[in-house]
Amino acid sequence: MRAYLGIGSNVGDMAAMLDRAVAGLAADPGITLVARSSDYRTPPWGKTDQPWFLNGAVAVETSLDPHGLLDACLRVEHDLGRVREERWGPRVIDIDVLAYEGAAVDDARLVLPHRYVRERAFVLVPLAEIAPDLVIGGERVVDALAKLDRTGIARV
Repeated sequence: MRAYLGIGSNVGDMAAMLDRAVAGLAADPGITLVARSSDYRTPPWGKTDQPWFLNGAVAVETSLDPHGLLDACLRVEHDLGRVREERWGPRVIDIDVLAYEGAAVDDARLVLPHRYVRERAFVLVPLAEIAPDLVIGGERVVDALAKLDRTGIARV
């Protein structure tokens, strides 16, 4: 199945961390990288008193179910040194499952599509680069993005 992931970092060598995250995902036998967006410098969202982020998006083909894909993302985060200390706080790496083709999930571990995907320009800008016509929550990515403020988001 096709799935879409958001990647981000705002600690250390952010570009290298995104590259390492993508390589870690691609190394999983159940995941094949299909597309990767450019990297984008983005202002922090939610908790704004922290460094800016580098964000991107990837499309993957996966034989993993949605929870298995989440587990793979969490393994890569762990392997790259992610420690969850503060909600929306600084992080060396963040990998979010944004959407999984044909799946709607809402449980304690995972909500698909991601509950905030259509509210976050830092997610939709890179996602629109690789999947502009993807429909999430009944709305195309490019149409959801058109409603949002993109101030400060720049391709790097």
